[in-house]
Amino acid sequence: MYQVLENMKVLDLTRLLPGPYATMILADLGAEVLKIEDPGAGDYMREMGPRLGHESVWFHAVNRNKKSMRLNLKAPQGREVFLRLVREFNVVIESFRPGVMERLGLGYEILSSENPRLVYCALSGYGQDGPYSRRPGHDINYMAVAGALGLTGHRAGPPVLPGVQVADLSGGLMAVAGILAAYVKSLMTGRGAYVDVALTDTVVSWMTLYLTRYLAGAGEPHRGTEELNGGRACYNIYATRDGCYVSVGNLEAKFWETFCSVAGRPDLLPLQHREDDEARQAVQEFFSSKTRAEIMELFGTVDTCIEPVLDVSEVPEHPQIKARNLFMELPTREGSITTVAQPLKLRGVEVKADFPAPGAGEHTAEILRRLGYREQDIEALKSAGVAG
Repeated sequence: MYQVLENMKVLDLTRLLPGPYATMILADLGAEVLKIEDPGAGDYMREMGPRLGHESVWFHAVNRNKKSMRLNLKAPQGREVFLRLVREFNVVIESFRPGVMERLGLGYEILSSENPRLVYCALSGYGQDGPYSRRPGHDINYMAVAGALGLTGHRAGPPVLPGVQVADLSGGLMAVAGILAAYVKSLMTGRGAYVDVALTDTVVSWMTLYLTRYLAGAGEPHRGTEELNGGRACYNIYATRDGCYVSVGNLEAKFWETFCSVAGRPDLLPLQHREDDEARQAVQEFFSSKTRAEIMELFGTVDTCIEPVLDVSEVPEHPQIKARNLFMELPTREGSITTVAQPLKLRGVEVKADFPAPGAGEHTAEILRRLGYREQDIEALKSAGVAG
């Protein structure tokens, strides 16, 4: 955990993946992140995915370095506790459908009147306005509406789901960017800001090359036919003799020339930017003649863009991944797990030990004491089901 954002205090009302991923990045950078979970189910991710004992390893994967408080925001006393928190913290992030916080009496206008410096981030599927703003959805839906899903897959086949949650994770990153920008503004001016981040908007922004080209009148892009989605012979995925796959990314002439030279196939030179099946088949014939290991032995030390398509089980042992220290041992209450480490590498910054994802409500009493509640008040709030 880097000590960069040690003065940032974040109230995290999000669940599942996008919001918790965003706040994990902030927590890894030193922010104090307090998860506010309802006294019932809390964050659903606690119950999803494989377990280590009674705990979800998925929950641990995106909630390290945080604290947890159980609080019933529907109860007047719970609302009062939250307002006290807002006076002490400087960031709120929530992922409810638009209108929920207002119905709770905790909308941005009310919260910013309690703390003018407050940075408020609303992270949602479709944004805070527009005809889809209150529509439910998941990553697959946001990818579909943004046009990214329709461009993924083979030209002769149906759209194919990407292997990772593109909208969820890119939206989480966009939330981090928005929060940090508004936080800098708050430090400089004493006034916070409202940050509206939509997962769909973020994927649309990732479609900038395709959409800009289309809007410029250059034609509509299609699945498996474009420069970067499988249309070009030089930028594609090829099967090897042993049933594995390699990625070829030789867009530049110099890389393609090196490939053809080392392969001993000068006949492939004119096929670099060809988009027809015949050209791709000619390149495929070369890769079909060798195993993946033979391909990597041949091209592993020359100046060309060819890498193996790794299975998940191979990633931790890849020499580059190991050299970058992209995995870490994280303690939990029921043993330790190996998980993905913070990808940012910051030099000249103090580093402290990471701590595990919190138990539900693990820090409730600690936080209430910090807010000035006496022990009898804390017990009363717990007995009333307001806190836990």
